[in-house]
Amino acid sequence: MTTKSSRKTNRAMVGTTVFITGGSRGIGLAIALECAKNGCNVAIAAKTADPHPTLQGTIFTAAEEIEKAGGFALPIVCDIRFEDQVQAAVEKCVRTFGGLDILVNNASAIWPRPTLDTPMKKYDLMNTVNTRGTYMTSRICLPHLIASAKRKPGKQHILTISPPLNMNKEWFSAHVAYTIAKYGMSMCCLGMSEEFKGHGIGVNCLWPRTGIATAAVEWLGGQEMLDTCRKVEIMSEAAVAIIKRDSRYCTGNFFLDDNVLREEGVADFDKYAVKPGTPLLRDFFLDDEEDPNLINSKL
Repeated sequence: MTTKSSRKTNRAMVGTTVFITGGSRGIGLAIALECAKNGCNVAIAAKTADPHPTLQGTIFTAAEEIEKAGGFALPIVCDIRFEDQVQAAVEKCVRTFGGLDILVNNASAIWPRPTLDTPMKKYDLMNTVNTRGTYMTSRICLPHLIASAKRKPGKQHILTISPPLNMNKEWFSAHVAYTIAKYGMSMCCLGMSEEFKGHGIGVNCLWPRTGIATAAVEWLGGQEMLDTCRKVEIMSEAAVAIIKRDSRYCTGNFFLDDNVLREEGVADFDKYAVKPGTPLLRDFFLDDEEDPNLINSKL
Protein backbone atom coordinates (compact mmCIF):
# COMPACT_ATOMS: atom_id res chain seq x y z
CA MET A 1 0.00 0.00 0.00
CA THR A 2 1.19 3.50 -0.77
CA THR A 3 0.96 6.60 1.39
CA LYS A 4 -2.31 8.50 1.26
CA SER A 5 -2.31 11.66 -0.79
CA SER A 6 -2.51 15.05 0.87
CA ARG A 7 -5.88 15.88 -0.66
CA LYS A 8 -8.56 17.33 1.59
CA THR A 9 -10.65 14.63 3.28
CA ASN A 10 -13.70 14.40 5.49
CA ARG A 11 -12.19 14.01 8.95
CA ALA A 12 -15.21 12.08 10.18
CA MET A 13 -14.38 9.23 7.77
CA VAL A 14 -10.57 9.22 7.88
CA GLY A 15 -9.41 5.77 8.94
CA THR A 16 -12.84 4.19 8.49
CA THR A 17 -12.57 0.69 7.01
CA VAL A 18 -14.94 -0.23 4.20
CA PHE A 19 -15.35 -3.73 2.70
CA ILE A 20 -16.91 -3.67 -0.79
CA THR A 21 -17.97 -6.73 -2.77
CA GLY A 22 -17.64 -6.64 -6.54
CA GLY A 23 -15.70 -3.39 -6.53
CA SER A 24 -13.34 -3.79 -9.48
CA ARG A 25 -15.52 -1.70 -11.80
CA GLY A 26 -18.86 0.10 -12.14
CA ILE A 27 -20.85 1.26 -9.13
CA GLY A 28 -18.69 -0.67 -6.67
CA LEU A 29 -15.49 0.98 -7.88
CA ALA A 30 -17.16 4.41 -7.89
CA ILE A 31 -18.19 3.94 -4.24
CA ALA A 32 -14.67 2.78 -3.40
CA LEU A 33 -13.19 5.91 -4.97
CA GLU A 34 -15.63 8.21 -3.17
CA CYS A 35 -14.70 6.52 0.11
CA ALA A 36 -11.03 6.94 -0.76
CA LYS A 37 -11.52 10.68 -1.30
CA ASN A 38 -12.73 10.79 2.29
CA GLY A 39 -9.63 9.05 3.62
CA CYS A 40 -11.02 5.55 4.10
CA ASN A 41 -9.33 2.17 4.12
CA VAL A 42 -11.00 0.23 1.30
CA ALA A 43 -10.96 -3.54 0.86
CA ILE A 44 -12.08 -4.62 -2.61
CA ALA A 45 -13.35 -8.21 -2.71
CA ALA A 46 -13.98 -9.34 -6.28
CA LYS A 47 -13.21 -12.14 -8.71
CA THR A 48 -11.39 -10.18 -11.41
CA ALA A 49 -7.68 -10.60 -10.80
CA ASP A 50 -6.69 -10.83 -14.47
CA PRO A 51 -7.77 -8.49 -17.28
CA HIS A 52 -11.08 -9.45 -18.90
CA PRO A 53 -11.20 -9.59 -22.70
CA THR A 54 -14.14 -7.17 -22.91
CA LEU A 55 -14.56 -5.57 -19.46
CA GLN A 56 -12.24 -2.94 -18.03
CA GLY A 57 -10.68 -3.20 -14.61
CA THR A 58 -9.29 -5.70 -12.11
CA ILE A 59 -9.01 -5.56 -8.33
CA PHE A 60 -5.43 -4.38 -8.79
CA THR A 61 -6.22 -1.52 -11.16
CA ALA A 62 -9.03 -0.59 -8.77
CA ALA A 63 -6.56 -0.54 -5.88
CA GLU A 64 -4.26 1.81 -7.81
CA GLU A 65 -7.16 4.19 -8.41
CA ILE A 66 -8.22 4.05 -4.75
CA GLU A 67 -4.76 5.00 -3.52
CA LYS A 68 -4.43 7.80 -6.07
CA ALA A 69 -7.77 9.13 -4.78
CA GLY A 70 -6.47 9.30 -1.20
CA GLY A 71 -7.36 6.01 0.44
CA PHE A 72 -5.54 2.87 1.53
CA ALA A 73 -6.45 -0.08 -0.73
CA LEU A 74 -6.54 -3.81 -0.07
CA PRO A 75 -7.37 -5.86 -3.19
CA ILE A 76 -8.62 -9.38 -2.36
CA VAL A 77 -9.47 -12.07 -4.88
CA CYS A 78 -12.81 -13.38 -3.65
CA ASP A 79 -15.82 -15.17 -5.16
CA ILE A 80 -18.71 -14.45 -2.80
CA ARG A 81 -20.41 -17.71 -3.77
CA PHE A 82 -17.92 -19.51 -1.51
CA GLU A 83 -18.06 -19.12 2.27
CA ASP A 84 -14.42 -19.94 2.88
CA GLN A 85 -13.31 -17.22 0.45
CA VAL A 86 -15.54 -14.60 2.04
CA GLN A 87 -14.42 -15.59 5.54
CA ALA A 88 -10.78 -15.37 4.53
CA ALA A 89 -11.30 -12.02 2.78
CA VAL A 90 -13.01 -10.44 5.79
CA GLU A 91 -10.35 -11.79 8.16
CA LYS A 92 -7.60 -10.36 5.92
CA CYS A 93 -9.34 -6.98 5.92
CA VAL A 94 -9.63 -6.97 9.72
CA ARG A 95 -6.00 -8.05 10.17
CA THR A 96 -4.75 -5.42 7.75
CA PHE A 97 -6.74 -2.45 9.02
CA GLY A 98 -7.41 -3.44 12.63
CA GLY A 99 -11.18 -3.74 12.30
CA LEU A 100 -14.15 -3.24 10.01
CA ASP A 101 -16.74 -0.44 10.06
CA ILE A 102 -18.76 -0.57 6.84
CA LEU A 103 -19.89 -3.26 4.43
CA VAL A 104 -21.14 -2.43 0.94
CA ASN A 105 -22.99 -5.34 -0.66
CA ASN A 106 -22.52 -4.40 -4.29
CA ALA A 107 -21.77 -7.69 -6.07
CA SER A 108 -24.69 -8.83 -8.16
CA ALA A 109 -25.49 -11.04 -11.16
CA ILE A 110 -28.10 -9.99 -13.70
CA TRP A 111 -30.26 -11.92 -16.19
CA PRO A 112 -33.58 -10.04 -16.58
CA ARG A 113 -35.33 -12.58 -18.77
CA PRO A 114 -38.66 -14.46 -18.71
CA THR A 115 -38.95 -17.86 -17.07
CA LEU A 116 -38.57 -19.98 -20.22
CA ASP A 117 -35.46 -18.01 -21.18
CA THR A 118 -33.86 -18.46 -17.75
CA PRO A 119 -32.14 -21.84 -17.33
CA MET A 120 -31.40 -23.11 -13.85
CA LYS A 121 -27.73 -22.24 -14.26
CA LYS A 122 -28.69 -18.55 -14.52
CA TYR A 123 -31.22 -18.83 -11.68
CA ASP A 124 -28.63 -20.44 -9.42
CA LEU A 125 -25.96 -17.87 -10.30
CA MET A 126 -28.22 -14.90 -9.49
CA ASN A 127 -29.55 -16.30 -6.26
CA THR A 128 -26.15 -17.52 -5.09
CA VAL A 129 -24.40 -14.22 -5.77
CA ASN A 130 -27.22 -11.81 -4.98
CA THR A 131 -29.30 -13.16 -2.12
CA ARG A 132 -26.98 -15.75 -0.61
CA GLY A 133 -23.89 -13.62 -1.16
CA THR A 134 -25.48 -10.62 0.56
CA TYR A 135 -26.73 -12.71 3.48
CA MET A 136 -23.44 -14.56 3.93
CA THR A 137 -21.14 -11.56 3.62
CA SER A 138 -23.33 -9.58 6.02
CA ARG A 139 -23.36 -12.47 8.49
CA ILE A 140 -19.57 -12.80 8.41
CA CYS A 141 -19.01 -9.04 8.75
CA LEU A 142 -21.56 -8.40 11.50
CA PRO A 143 -19.47 -9.55 14.50
CA HIS A 144 -16.77 -7.10 13.42
CA LEU A 145 -19.29 -4.29 12.94
CA ILE A 146 -20.73 -4.95 16.39
CA ALA A 147 -17.23 -4.84 17.88
CA SER A 148 -16.56 -1.57 16.04
CA ALA A 149 -19.82 -0.08 17.35
CA LYS A 150 -18.65 -0.63 20.92
CA ARG A 151 -15.47 1.36 20.24
CA LYS A 152 -16.85 4.20 18.11
CA PRO A 153 -20.66 4.14 18.01
CA GLY A 154 -22.64 5.62 15.14
CA LYS A 155 -20.29 4.73 12.26
CA GLN A 156 -21.21 1.13 11.41
CA HIS A 157 -23.22 0.49 8.26
CA ILE A 158 -24.29 -2.23 5.88
CA LEU A 159 -25.31 -0.67 2.57
CA THR A 160 -26.79 -2.96 -0.06
CA ILE A 161 -27.27 -1.99 -3.70
CA SER A 162 -30.77 -3.33 -4.15
CA PRO A 163 -34.27 -1.98 -4.81
CA PRO A 164 -37.30 -1.10 -2.73
CA LEU A 165 -39.67 -4.05 -2.33
CA ASN A 166 -42.25 -3.17 -4.98
CA MET A 167 -44.98 -5.83 -5.15
CA ASN A 168 -46.31 -4.69 -8.54
CA LYS A 169 -46.78 -7.93 -10.47
CA GLU A 170 -45.12 -6.37 -13.54
CA TRP A 171 -41.76 -6.76 -11.85
CA PHE A 172 -42.36 -10.46 -11.28
CA SER A 173 -43.89 -11.44 -14.61
CA ALA A 174 -41.11 -9.91 -16.73
CA HIS A 175 -38.15 -11.60 -14.99
CA VAL A 176 -39.24 -13.49 -11.90
CA ALA A 177 -35.85 -15.15 -11.27
CA TYR A 178 -33.98 -11.84 -11.34
CA THR A 179 -36.62 -10.23 -9.15
CA ILE A 180 -36.36 -13.01 -6.57
CA ALA A 181 -32.58 -12.56 -6.46
CA LYS A 182 -32.64 -8.75 -6.11
CA TYR A 183 -35.55 -8.72 -3.65
CA GLY A 184 -33.71 -11.30 -1.58
CA MET A 185 -30.95 -8.74 -1.10
CA SER A 186 -33.51 -6.16 -0.03
CA MET A 187 -35.15 -8.60 2.37
CA CYS A 188 -31.78 -9.13 4.04
CA CYS A 189 -31.70 -5.38 4.60
CA LEU A 190 -35.25 -5.27 5.94
CA GLY A 191 -34.68 -8.10 8.39
CA MET A 192 -31.19 -7.22 9.56
CA SER A 193 -32.01 -3.55 10.04
CA GLU A 194 -34.48 -4.50 12.75
CA GLU A 195 -32.44 -7.40 14.10
CA PHE A 196 -29.28 -5.35 14.68
CA LYS A 197 -30.81 -1.97 15.48
CA GLY A 198 -30.00 -2.47 19.12
CA HIS A 199 -26.32 -2.75 18.27
CA GLY A 200 -26.34 0.59 16.45
CA ILE A 201 -25.73 -0.95 13.02
CA GLY A 202 -27.34 1.00 10.18
CA VAL A 203 -28.63 -1.39 7.52
CA ASN A 204 -29.99 0.28 4.40
CA CYS A 205 -30.52 -0.22 0.68
CA LEU A 206 -29.63 2.19 -2.11
CA TRP A 207 -31.06 2.02 -5.63
CA PRO A 208 -30.76 4.33 -8.65
CA ARG A 209 -33.86 6.07 -9.97
CA THR A 210 -32.47 5.81 -13.49
CA GLY A 211 -30.25 3.46 -15.38
CA ILE A 212 -26.58 3.83 -14.49
CA ALA A 213 -23.86 3.73 -17.15
CA THR A 214 -22.14 0.44 -16.35
CA ALA A 215 -20.92 -2.56 -18.32
CA ALA A 216 -24.13 -4.41 -17.39
CA VAL A 217 -26.28 -1.72 -18.99
CA GLU A 218 -24.07 -1.65 -22.08
CA TRP A 219 -24.52 -5.42 -22.34
CA LEU A 220 -28.28 -5.02 -22.07
CA GLY A 221 -28.76 -2.19 -24.56
CA GLY A 222 -25.51 -0.87 -26.00
CA GLN A 223 -24.59 2.78 -26.44
CA GLU A 224 -28.20 3.79 -27.13
CA MET A 225 -29.19 2.65 -23.65
CA LEU A 226 -26.07 4.12 -22.05
CA ASP A 227 -27.05 7.53 -23.42
CA THR A 228 -30.29 7.38 -21.38
CA CYS A 229 -28.42 6.75 -18.13
CA ARG A 230 -26.75 8.70 -15.38
CA LYS A 231 -23.08 8.36 -14.44
CA VAL A 232 -21.91 6.12 -11.62
CA GLU A 233 -20.97 9.15 -9.53
CA ILE A 234 -24.60 9.79 -8.56
CA MET A 235 -24.63 6.42 -6.81
CA SER A 236 -21.22 6.80 -5.20
CA GLU A 237 -21.97 10.25 -3.83
CA ALA A 238 -25.33 9.06 -2.49
CA ALA A 239 -23.71 6.00 -0.92
CA VAL A 240 -21.11 8.02 0.95
CA ALA A 241 -23.77 10.54 2.04
CA ILE A 242 -25.64 7.64 3.67
CA ILE A 243 -22.64 6.10 5.41
CA LYS A 244 -21.67 9.49 6.84
CA ARG A 245 -24.97 9.52 8.73
CA ASP A 246 -25.26 8.29 12.32
CA SER A 247 -25.91 4.57 11.99
CA ARG A 248 -27.86 4.48 15.26
CA TYR A 249 -30.62 6.54 13.68
CA CYS A 250 -30.26 5.78 9.97
CA THR A 251 -31.46 2.22 9.38
CA GLY A 252 -34.17 0.25 7.59
CA ASN A 253 -34.40 2.63 4.62
CA PHE A 254 -34.79 1.97 0.91
CA PHE A 255 -33.08 5.03 -0.51
CA LEU A 256 -33.14 6.33 -4.08
CA ASP A 257 -29.94 8.03 -5.18
CA ASP A 258 -31.32 11.42 -6.21
CA ASN A 259 -33.53 11.67 -3.12
CA VAL A 260 -30.46 11.23 -0.92
CA LEU A 261 -28.55 13.94 -2.77
CA ARG A 262 -31.51 16.35 -2.65
CA GLU A 263 -31.47 15.94 1.12
CA GLU A 264 -27.77 16.86 0.95
CA GLY A 265 -28.58 20.06 -0.95
CA VAL A 266 -27.83 18.95 -4.52
CA ALA A 267 -30.05 20.72 -7.05
CA ASP A 268 -28.28 20.20 -10.39
CA PHE A 269 -28.74 16.65 -11.62
CA ASP A 270 -27.91 17.36 -15.27
CA LYS A 271 -24.24 16.96 -14.39
CA TYR A 272 -24.84 13.27 -13.77
CA ALA A 273 -26.42 12.59 -17.18
CA VAL A 274 -24.32 10.68 -19.69
CA LYS A 275 -25.92 12.70 -22.48
CA PRO A 276 -27.62 15.81 -21.05
CA GLY A 277 -30.97 16.55 -22.65
CA THR A 278 -31.68 12.90 -23.47
CA PRO A 279 -34.72 11.40 -21.69
CA LEU A 280 -33.58 9.22 -18.80
CA LEU A 281 -34.32 5.52 -18.45
CA ARG A 282 -36.34 4.48 -15.40
CA ASP A 283 -34.57 1.72 -13.51
CA PHE A 284 -36.00 -1.70 -12.74
CA PHE A 285 -38.54 -2.04 -9.91
CA LEU A 286 -39.76 1.57 -9.96
CA ASP A 287 -43.28 2.41 -11.15
CA ASP A 288 -44.31 5.18 -13.53
CA GLU A 289 -45.79 7.37 -10.80
CA GLU A 290 -42.37 7.60 -9.15
CA ASP A 291 -41.37 10.02 -11.94
CA PRO A 292 -43.59 10.25 -15.03
CA ASN A 293 -40.85 12.04 -17.01
CA LEU A 294 -38.65 8.94 -17.19
CA ILE A 295 -38.83 6.43 -20.04
CA ASN A 296 -39.40 2.72 -19.62
CA SER A 297 -37.01 0.02 -20.78
CA LYS A 298 -38.05 -1.94 -23.85
CA LEU A 299 -36.31 -5.12 -22.66
